Amino acid sequence: MSTPTPHIAAGKGDFAKTVLMPGDPLRAKFVADNYLENAVLVNPVRGVNGYTGTYKGKKVSVMASGMGMPSIGIYSYELYHFYDVDNIIRIGTAGSMHKDLKIRDIAFAMGACTNSDFASQFELPGTFAPIASYDLLSKAIKVTEEMGIHYMAGNFLSSDTFYDDSQGTMKWAKMGVLCVEMEAAALYMNAARAGKNALAICTISDSIVTGEATTAEERQESFHDMMKIALEIA
Repeated sequence: MSTPTPHIAAGKGDFAKTVLMPGDPLRAKFVADNYLENAVLVNPVRGVNGYTGTYKGKKVSVMASGMGMPSIGIYSYELYHFYDVDNIIRIGTAGSMHKDLKIRDIAFAMGACTNSDFASQFELPGTFAPIASYDLLSKAIKVTEEMGIHYMAGNFLSSDTFYDDSQGTMKWAKMGVLCVEMEAAALYMNAARAGKNALAICTISDSIVTGEATTAEERQESFHDMMKIALEIA
């Protein structure tokens, strides 16, 4: 397949080597409007807008991933394989499963457990453990500590279900899993298969432990810390 792909209308060279990927297209626009200089719309397909500009003189792109592993699986695959992207940094939201991980805290996915069957396509004779790029993770933690931001790093749960009829999400907490989201595992697997780099940085938008939650508007526009961390390491 050559560019453009079925889901991205950009041409060769339109994306930077590093792409930030929020789930929400409006959060991608917010990053482009508020943090990137001379941002240009490079992909308008399906409303999943992608932008490329500069941050402190460095070329950076931002494009939404949509919700769930099938969606980020498509976009990350095409960016890695057809647009020569080397690094994808997810900037998303997650639900806390840990008493010390409060709303608006930052969480880094060192690894991503999952209830998805995404890994079956690779036909491995066992269980694959999706992990972050150590280089991106170590840089992000360094920046976060310099900024004085509270964070936790550990295992995430990437779930295929938002409304879980089995009510089994919190069972993962007994294994030390910090929080639940819906994309990191597929992103990490695609990065591993492509020989590229990936990191999921999430802001805690709600807590399964305490019941606290942020609003949709806050999730779209106010989670600045993770945006700044991602941009600093881009």
